[in-house]
Amino acid sequence: MVIAIGFEGSANKLGIGIIKDGVVLSNPRHTYITPPGQGFLPKDTARHHREHALSVLQQALDEAKIKPQDIDVICYTKGPGMGAPLVSTALVARTVAQLWKKPIVAVNHCIGHIEMGRLITGSKNPTVLYVSGGNTQVIAYSERCYRIFGETIDIAVGNCLDRFARVLKLSNDPSPGYNIEQLAKQGQKYLELPYVVKGMDVSFSGLLSFIEEKAPELIEKGEYTPADMCFSLQETVFAMLIEITERAMAHCGSQEVLIVGGVGCNKRLQEMMGVMAEERGATLFATDERFCIDNGAMIAQAGWEMFRSGITTEMKDTTCTQRFRTDEVEVTWRK
Repeated sequence: MVIAIGFEGSANKLGIGIIKDGVVLSNPRHTYITPPGQGFLPKDTARHHREHALSVLQQALDEAKIKPQDIDVICYTKGPGMGAPLVSTALVARTVAQLWKKPIVAVNHCIGHIEMGRLITGSKNPTVLYVSGGNTQVIAYSERCYRIFGETIDIAVGNCLDRFARVLKLSNDPSPGYNIEQLAKQGQKYLELPYVVKGMDVSFSGLLSFIEEKAPELIEKGEYTPADMCFSLQETVFAMLIEITERAMAHCGSQEVLIVGGVGCNKRLQEMMGVMAEERGATLFATDERFCIDNGAMIAQAGWEMFRSGITTEMKDTTCTQRFRTDEVEVTWRK
């Protein structure tokens, strides 16, 4: 029996979760929300994490009904992510590990998402579409590594959605992407947008520039509503993502597809992916916002897998890195 606690703070969500042999005991988080039209800056986000770290930690322990001495391993997000929030969260994890005299494991954020998705859905060996505010990748496991088959060559899909939400001055509560999703349900008129797929990679920056420039003018003229714009944006970017995911599935001979990351909660993305999977005779696996959006339990789960396979991190190596690729990690825990 191994109990792991995970600290996640790579972006605007501070999460601390506790896992006991594949069972989520607690998974509280606190989100830093900025006013409409504004993004979140690293220094302000780091301050938010510092202010709420102890209360979220106490909440995680209380909900799990365990004491510090019951925990076997401390896990934290090494990267990728925003530098200042990563460092402030890692500082808490390092302090706790030394106070409680526990081993520590540095976890790749992307692999945290994948392992959480596999745990919650029960998928065995899926092709993974990982979509969030900072990352967009199509991933499949092969020979002790999560291989990246395709990715964004500029900005992540979540970043694209968030930035367009700022143009429309949509609320950041609970998240700009969620509010775009709700508005898109009312959209009826499709505006053709640049569709950029280059082999297995996608590009969103040109599409974003196009719609940022066109939207205010077309909305003012009454030709399109904000809902139409959100609908058009979602349909286009999701179609691009499903195209490269299907190509990866065909290459791997895969019959499972798993969507992870914050954008993975989007019901329209899940619906479109479900149609593609059904046409291929494949199975779609997806989770809800409890486990898709950044959370501490996913870091605990990945760290739990690593710890059980014999991996720990020396205290001198408990650093953070803003760029930490999914395929840089040796996956020692999978057959």
